[in-house]
Amino acid sequence: MPVVNTSPLMIVRLIALVLTCVAFSLVVHKGGYSGGTGSWCMFCWCFSFSGTLLILLLELFGLQARAPVSWRNFPITFAMFATLFCLSASIIYPLYYLNSNQYMSDEVRDYRIAAEVFSCLAVIAYVCEVSMSRARPGEVTGYMATAPGLLKVCETFIACVIFVFISNPVSYDRHEGLKWCLAVYCICFILSAIVIVLCVGECTNFLPIPFNRFLSGYALLAVLMYATATVIWPIYNFDKKYAPYNSPCSQPKGLCPRDKLVAIAVLTALNFLLYLADLFYSARLIFIKV
Repeated sequence: MPVVNTSPLMIVRLIALVLTCVAFSLVVHKGGYSGGTGSWCMFCWCFSFSGTLLILLLELFGLQARAPVSWRNFPITFAMFATLFCLSASIIYPLYYLNSNQYMSDEVRDYRIAAEVFSCLAVIAYVCEVSMSRARPGEVTGYMATAPGLLKVCETFIACVIFVFISNPVSYDRHEGLKWCLAVYCICFILSAIVIVLCVGECTNFLPIPFNRFLSGYALLAVLMYATATVIWPIYNFDKKYAPYNSPCSQPKGLCPRDKLVAIAVLTALNFLLYLADLFYSARLIFIKV
């Protein structure tokens, strides 16, 4: 017989489960979605719903110990990713599907507004889950529950958004400096993803060097690389000497190519700050057991 857990954390997860389910159900039933942006929003809600359901079922039946992942690291890692996924859907969906210039019936608009509201509430629920699960000072827990662990989730997510913007349209092949920026995004993303996988899979002892030294060295490397990209990307995209002519945007909704270049510049600077904070925490964090 499954044991019903009524802890506050379990209740928050149930609320997040319901909210994400309602969000994508409203869109599928009447709100509508199409193209890459609509599919992305649906993926965000379905991914968050499915992962939360899996975590709830494993805890309900007491199967956490049999899961092939670290249960100190996996739930909060997923909750942080779900927070960012639902946040992106909450920003993208109204941008593309509640545009004032887009024709839609009142009924469809109401469904879309309701889906947006439930998506925003899901973000709040996942933020609460992360806040309740994160490590407290002096508490022995998994690495992903600490500030640098959560920062790595943010770093990988922002890198994914950069990849989307930089590839549609392709905006890194005009100069060697822009190709270097792409290399920075790829290398740092891969290293952050490796750290997350090692922690969630409890494989940190496979590294040939102590894990804390690896984290500090990697964070320093990422800061230096992102510092160069933060400077180089705006120069080769916005300086008239290097930047191509940008025609006025004629898109009825969404972002123009130049808007995406600006977004990449902002996200690059944001990731630089996150890696800087990561380096600070990694250098001072005396971590117990990963």
